[in-house]
Amino acid sequence: MNSLPVKQKYSKNELLINDFKLKSSGDVEMFYSPHNEYINSSAKVVLVGITPGWQQMEIAFRTAIISLKDQQSYEEACKKAKFAARMAGSMRDNLINMLQEIGLHDFLKVSHVRKLFDSDCSLLHTTSLIRFPVFVNKENYNGHQPSMINHAFLYGAVLESFLPELECLDYPLIIPLGKSVETVLRRLLDEQKIQEKKILWGFPHPSGANGHRIKQFQNSKKSMQEILSEYLSNTESPRS
Repeated sequence: MNSLPVKQKYSKNELLINDFKLKSSGDVEMFYSPHNEYINSSAKVVLVGITPGWQQMEIAFRTAIISLKDQQSYEEACKKAKFAARMAGSMRDNLINMLQEIGLHDFLKVSHVRKLFDSDCSLLHTTSLIRFPVFVNKENYNGHQPSMINHAFLYGAVLESFLPELECLDYPLIIPLGKSVETVLRRLLDEQKIQEKKILWGFPHPSGANGHRIKQFQNSKKSMQEILSEYLSNTESPRS
């Protein structure tokens, strides 16, 4: 990363290269990105996506490279990349609006869910089932084609990255973003690789490309609020 020049934006031709490729299986390729190297082990809520997309990867590289050029440590560069890239773009606004509507701010005792994305807030950790960006024919992997649970390379990546990361966290509320993530978590539960603990089922993927997002949210809203209410009554709520 330190060998790359500082730029306002990088292209796929500059970052999706063999120097950053971690491994591959046919048209499915996994590339390095610095932002998911940072783990907030004190988080009370964990948002779990499928895998970082190109936009997150590009923002993470751009942020980390600037930090490294400023002589900051690799760890600090990864942390700054995390804050800049997590749930970037319009997806973040969709996510915040839905989390606010189900009352996550009450669960965490903060004035607004948007505060969770502040760099000085330690309540939130964002991650993915597959920590590093996965592309199929150089396009974002959508969690469906190929199926994550039926593809040995992809499911192996989940076991290698998500399970060890989960062990670093102290009994947080887990919010799977979308049905693809839920499907994998239920498979892990069936295989007794994870315990259900606190999982908020029914949350839609916040991407603007998810045309069924609003309908899915409205259908699951009441059950998600009931889950949060149950957690509030059974546990001592964290404070910011």
